[in-house]
Amino acid sequence: MYLQYFGLRENPFSIPPDPNYLYLSRGHLEALAHLQYGLGEGGGFAQLTGEVGTGKTLLIRALVERLPDEVDIALILYPVLTVAEFVAAICDELQIPRPSEHASLKRLIDALNVQLLQNHARGRRTVLIIDEAQNLNREVLEQIRLLTNLETTKQKLLQIILIGQPELSSLLAQRDLRQLAQRITARYHLAALTRKETFDYIVHRCRVAGAKTTLFERTAMERVYSISGGIPRLINIICDRALLGAYTREKSTVDVSIVRRAAAEVGSTKPKRRWLTPVTHVLLPTAMTAALLAGAWLWWSGAAKSPSANEAVSATTPVAAQENNNIAVAQVAAAKTSAPEITLATPANTKPVVTLESLLANAEVTADTESAMKHLFERWNLDYAVLKGKTGCERALNAGLHCLYKVGAWSSLRSYNRPAIIELQDTAGRKYHALVAALKPDAVVLELGGQQYDFPLSEVDRVWFGKYLLLWKPTMPEEAALHLGDRGESVIWLRDALARYRGEPLVAEASDLFDQELQQQLRNFQSRQQLVSDGVAGRISLARLQSYLPGGSPTLVADATTPEAR
Repeated sequence: MYLQYFGLRENPFSIPPDPNYLYLSRGHLEALAHLQYGLGEGGGFAQLTGEVGTGKTLLIRALVERLPDEVDIALILYPVLTVAEFVAAICDELQIPRPSEHASLKRLIDALNVQLLQNHARGRRTVLIIDEAQNLNREVLEQIRLLTNLETTKQKLLQIILIGQPELSSLLAQRDLRQLAQRITARYHLAALTRKETFDYIVHRCRVAGAKTTLFERTAMERVYSISGGIPRLINIICDRALLGAYTREKSTVDVSIVRRAAAEVGSTKPKRRWLTPVTHVLLPTAMTAALLAGAWLWWSGAAKSPSANEAVSATTPVAAQENNNIAVAQVAAAKTSAPEITLATPANTKPVVTLESLLANAEVTADTESAMKHLFERWNLDYAVLKGKTGCERALNAGLHCLYKVGAWSSLRSYNRPAIIELQDTAGRKYHALVAALKPDAVVLELGGQQYDFPLSEVDRVWFGKYLLLWKPTMPEEAALHLGDRGESVIWLRDALARYRGEPLVAEASDLFDQELQQQLRNFQSRQQLVSDGVAGRISLARLQSYLPGGSPTLVADATTPEAR
């Protein structure tokens, strides 16, 4: 109803979990990191809990988008099922044909196990995500424990994420479920948003929906936080009704009175603090009245006698009161110094801080795909403009290179040790592309418009959702894979790369046979790199091994010039 009035493309505070509206607070970032860690350890059993409305389901949908393409997802949203129905639901999600219409539980599990083994052989992983897991009955929880026994000698065939309300932790803490609880490798409890995060959350959702101006006054957002307690779902409900109220009153912004009325209409009220005892109900008003009268008299007498508040108080109050007043004056002065509304003058010789958000918003900074590709090709000593092809990857093929598109975390990108293009998305939903020129332990050097900038990883994480593209030079035509029993120069290259990886000298006359010893060396490398340990040298394994051999390929630290001062 109010979309056109405020110039919005869609409802910014709709309840359904839309990953485009995900606001990555500190808690959401930490939760994503815990879940990605839990899924990357081979065992892969993670747990996410949080109060109702804190954004657990939306976070999981964002996690699903970050998972690589070679991952199959089974998402169970309604877990109030029998054991047979639960396993059948998993098979349906993975599109596994049922043995028969009324197949037994054993036959369903056998079919699931066959599919998991086939996925493993093809280098694919399978992830089971169970929402509202606090509603699972004990029989289903025991079946989940048994499903974690489906494994090879190296890793689990099924990785599992349990999502639920805090009751899930209490359920798994019971003694008869300790075997299941002990298998969880990563846990995180998602808390409510802080005051500042609530403000940023409201502004973020409005911008993504197309707002060009601030739709909520600061005092209105203060009241939203006070009433909602920082719970995203409550924030959405209140803000949606508040925008409707502003529309009906023909106001351009939402003020605190509109928020107060909106909260009353949706049944949300400010939490009451029940800390007063019967004694304080009697004594506190009397004490407060006396204090206010005394303070008013002291202020009047001090103002009439001298412009200095300290002098007035020292002349009319005891030493103890004077000391208390000095402390109060100092606290007020300190508060004024640290207040966000005060803008301190910047010294003339200090460069202004360049934030990633301000950089992306700068129309003079080039952050499109073509510009990022041009700088990536320059790292390979190639002229992007003269190469033939409609897309960057077609031009790479004409130069003997291949594009590798992945979704992962900084650790994944670091393992390839190659310059890469990452896709960024700001709070308004606009997408940008930047070149990762170097990676430090806690910072990244981004190249935008030919200039390099140094940003903390945490700052980039707010606009990077794990998508990246890098170039690599395959050792064989058409990215063919090397298997046990193969022969040729590519096998010798594989031996040399694995030797370099282990820090061993190269053998002068290495065998060109892919034997079992070489296969075991490759398995060890894949296991330590958290890859599928199948002993097959595919494109991902070869791309990672390439960084251990010299050959003119650029790295994430080579040729990185000094970044802009921040």
